[in-house]
Amino acid sequence: MAESTPPNSLTPRRILITGGSSGIGEALALHYAAPGVRLVLTGRDAERLEAVAAACRAKGAEASGHTTAVTDREAMAALIEASMPLDLVVANAGVSGNFKSWDDFDAHVRGIAAVNIDGVFNTVNPAARLLVAQGHGQIAVVASMASFISMPGAAIYSASKAFARFYAESLRGQLARHGVRVSAICPGFVVSRMTAKNRFPMPFLMDAERAARIIAKGLARNQGRIAFPWRMLALLRVLESLPYPLTDWLMRRAPQK
Repeated sequence: MAESTPPNSLTPRRILITGGSSGIGEALALHYAAPGVRLVLTGRDAERLEAVAAACRAKGAEASGHTTAVTDREAMAALIEASMPLDLVVANAGVSGNFKSWDDFDAHVRGIAAVNIDGVFNTVNPAARLLVAQGHGQIAVVASMASFISMPGAAIYSASKAFARFYAESLRGQLARHGVRVSAICPGFVVSRMTAKNRFPMPFLMDAERAARIIAKGLARNQGRIAFPWRMLALLRVLESLPYPLTDWLMRRAPQK
C-alpha cells in the first residue's frame, strides 16, 4: 500500500471527495488532479461521476468514481477503509430543495437530513478513526453560509448545515491532538446544479472553480473555518447582531426557495 503524504505537506496526494460529480466536489477534484495524485470520488450519477474521473485522469491523476450512497453507513465505512491511506477526506455531498405540500414535509425533512447529517456522520466518523490510527490527515466538512442564520423556506437545509459546521468545529479540537486537521467550509452561493434551481437573486454568486481555489488555499493553511465570500459573511454577521425580533421580521419577508 502506498504511503500517504507527510503530515507537514501542504498538498494532499490521496484524496476522497463525496458529492464529486458536480459543483464544489467536481471543482475540487479537478483542482487537485495532477500526476501522482489519487482521487476517490463518490456521487449519485454514474455517468457524470465517470466524466469527472476521466477529466481528472486526463490531468495525470489516478481517479475512480463510486456510486456509494453517503446514506449507507456500512458501504461508506468500507469504501473509506479500502481507500486508505488518505491525506484528505472531504464530506461534500449535500442536497437542498423544497416540499410541495405539508403532507410531504416530514419526508422532505428526513430525506435532506439523511444526506446532510447522516451523510456527514457516515463520512467523517470512519475517516476520523482511520486517520487517527494513521497519525495524520485532514477532514473537510462542507457546510454553508446558511449555517449562520435561519433561512426562510429552507429550515432543514439551514439546520443541517449548522450541524455540519458545529460538528466540524467541535471535532477540530479533539482531533488536533492526534495530528488530524479539521476544517468547516462555509461557501455562499456557488454555481452548481443545486443553485441552478433557485428562483431568487443570489448575491455574490461565485463560480465553482474559484470556490475550489479558496477552499484548497484555506485547507493548506489549516483554517478551522473557511467562509466566503467575505462580503456575504459580513452581511450575515450584521444580521446576526440585530435584535432577534428585527431579524425575524426581515427573514420572514426574505425570498424563499
